[in-house]
Amino acid sequence: MVQLASGRPVSHPLQSVVKALSWVTTLARLVLGISLFVAGAIKIGAPAVSVQAVKAYQLLPDAMATVVGHGLPIAEIIVGILLVLGLLTRPSAIVGGVLMVAFIIGISSAWARGLRIDCGCFGGGGTVGADQDPGYIWELLRDAGYLICAAWIIYRPPGRFAMDSALGLSGSRDPGTADDDDDDGSDMD
Repeated sequence: MVQLASGRPVSHPLQSVVKALSWVTTLARLVLGISLFVAGAIKIGAPAVSVQAVKAYQLLPDAMATVVGHGLPIAEIIVGILLVLGLLTRPSAIVGGVLMVAFIIGISSAWARGLRIDCGCFGGGGTVGADQDPGYIWELLRDAGYLICAAWIIYRPPGRFAMDSALGLSGSRDPGTADDDDDDGSDMD
């Protein structure tokens, strides 16, 4: 940082952009994390419905679909909490991104094969009536948006108020920049 003769510091012009980007990362973490947490929390209390939703895709053998149906809500809750806290941010975003890719593949496959199912993403699941629209396009757009959030989080430092930063677990992922540090260091990343 450069200092004027008056003693006032002059910030680098890109510093405000870097700070803004850290808020974008924080928002992406919260959007993806809260969505995963809510999806898992809704399903955890009704494991039979979660299993039914996974089986409706007709992609996995029954035994594996049962395991996935029981395990998916737990994974969603754990990854969601980690993202909201900003703890193990990058690995959590990678897992979240892999989940989104799996959901996009599953929904696309169901649509391509003419299945009329509720995705079961936020509870429910199974087949829908002939008069109901499965809404595949909206589900795919939503999951693509979540995938973009995951990719952003993977690429950028963990953002504001991340436990990774407070615990010294975050390294700069962008060459030439510190982890979006403030001038006075008073704000946690």
